[in-house]
Amino acid sequence: MKRTRVRNSAVTFPSPICVPPCNVNSRVSFLAAAVFTGWSVAGWNASAQSPPVSPQDPAPVPNAVAQSPSAPPQDSASAPAPVETASVAPAPVVPSPVIVPLNDQRIALVIPDYQTVEDSSVPVAPMTAAEKWHLGWKETIDPFNIATAAMTAAFSQRGNQTPKYGEGWPNYGRRFGAAVGDFGTQNLFSAGLFAVLLHQDPRYFRKGPRAKILPRVWYSVTRLAICRNDSGRDTLNTSNFLGMSFGIAASNVYYPSSSRTGTVMAGQVETSMLGGVTGNLMSEFWPDIQKKFFRKKSKITSEKKAD
Repeated sequence: MKRTRVRNSAVTFPSPICVPPCNVNSRVSFLAAAVFTGWSVAGWNASAQSPPVSPQDPAPVPNAVAQSPSAPPQDSASAPAPVETASVAPAPVVPSPVIVPLNDQRIALVIPDYQTVEDSSVPVAPMTAAEKWHLGWKETIDPFNIATAAMTAAFSQRGNQTPKYGEGWPNYGRRFGAAVGDFGTQNLFSAGLFAVLLHQDPRYFRKGPRAKILPRVWYSVTRLAICRNDSGRDTLNTSNFLGMSFGIAASNVYYPSSSRTGTVMAGQVETSMLGGVTGNLMSEFWPDIQKKFFRKKSKITSEKKAD
């Protein structure tokens, strides 16, 4: 069947209109429905083609209540509720890192403890390159370490032990210089050179009495293999291992040929590891021992003097 489109309308219907053969009442009803449909379509097209409302005509505002200037104000019940803004929680305050100088407190009043950070519960600023070199140099020239080197040379002098320079006072001087060179090169390589190159912190960050004894012991032992980097995260203590290795390798330059063996170097590794563990344990627990025994005793002594 052919279909025609009403002008300016989207409504389509068949043409011509075929009135079915039926009685008069059905024809009248059918014609009335057709006229009503045509009138509805024409009215819809007329409203669609009407000009838009000019800007001067005020547009109706829905749900708005017109009030004259002299009209009484609305009561609080009918007034619109204030718009609640979402409250923004303040950002947490991150404490700034604290610059901690080298520790001048000595263990048992004689053993240097420069590398220990007493309070590691607060963020600690990283060391600069100059501070790392200064730590290695200060540990090397400390009077206690120099005295320890003299005692080590005296023990190795008796019986011509390693390094086997021979007997006599001149050879004692060589042994003393070798002992200073042993721990001096390891200090400067570990705390200075490799700590700077690898951005690692050569200090010992004390766990303190807030932890139990066994975890503190385990923490002290594992600090030989674990350290902090300059950003404060735990990492493999590569600077310690490389510093120890390069220091032992450097000793082959001034050791006699009879002492440049694998057994001697293995003994040096054992001595360095044992010294590191002992130093960490003393740094961890000495402040507790001092606080519990020595400070209490000094307080009692001062009270007796006051009486």
